[in-house]
Amino acid sequence: MAHSNELVWRSSGPALRGQVLGYRGFLFGARGPGRWLVAPDGVVKVVLGFGGPLRVADAVRSTRPVTAISLISGVHATATVGERTGPVHGVTVLLTPLAAYRLLAVPMDRLACRNLDMTELLGERLRRVVGALAEAPTWGSRFALLDQLLTARLLAGPRCAPELAWAWRQLHRTAGRTSVRQLAAGTGWSHRQLERRFLEQVGLPPKSLAQVLRLQAALRYKKRGMTWAEVAAAAGYHDQPHFTRSFKAMIGCTPGRFPATRAETGRSGPLDSLPDQFMSELLHGRTTAVSRLCKTP
Repeated sequence: MAHSNELVWRSSGPALRGQVLGYRGFLFGARGPGRWLVAPDGVVKVVLGFGGPLRVADAVRSTRPVTAISLISGVHATATVGERTGPVHGVTVLLTPLAAYRLLAVPMDRLACRNLDMTELLGERLRRVVGALAEAPTWGSRFALLDQLLTARLLAGPRCAPELAWAWRQLHRTAGRTSVRQLAAGTGWSHRQLERRFLEQVGLPPKSLAQVLRLQAALRYKKRGMTWAEVAAAAGYHDQPHFTRSFKAMIGCTPGRFPATRAETGRSGPLDSLPDQFMSELLHGRTTAVSRLCKTP
């Protein structure tokens, strides 16, 4: 373990598809990057660790870092920095906010823009789940166990409002380019009621979530080789200065500085989402279970 790194990801079972986006198994030994910059992505992440601790902090806001072996990272409006000082080992469960609301049965605005030690939420239940995962002999058996546990928990959890689920999907379909006015009209709710439901069942108001999804669209365009000016236009920003201000407010650096910032950190870690192509398919329920393994010496 001391000299190996592993990342394994797989979509959840059919009963969870579209709610539990997938699982990310990770093992990072002593070598390799110990720091990750994670852009906000609209996903709730539950890290179930059975190795060393992670230290997680907001990359933009001055908040107290959290150090824990198992933690939950709610929907964020700004980037997150994860760090490790030694080997870490565990599984990250990637959830839509609506699934997190059903699984945890707490208002999502209590978790939004926060990272919390999971022992504060689950206590003894967490110890039993993590113990079972650690004892499982393979990644596949760990993922199957999570499928079983999460399916039972989802069935027992509170239901999300169908209007809210529609609005959430609409924002994802349009990469954040649906206005609050259009969402309110589509749900039949007032602007105030729409925002209150988003805070309860997503964690962020719809305008903030739209900004996160627009940023994610911009990052995808950049991966395709566009210039930052082309990215700003394609993602629907008013102009280049508007894009630069929004980017810096959410990431903590300008777009021009972003590649160097990423080069100073690892490009993939326990708090990252699944790869873009899988995220897109899983959000729309269009894929079967997939599995990829990345090992580095």
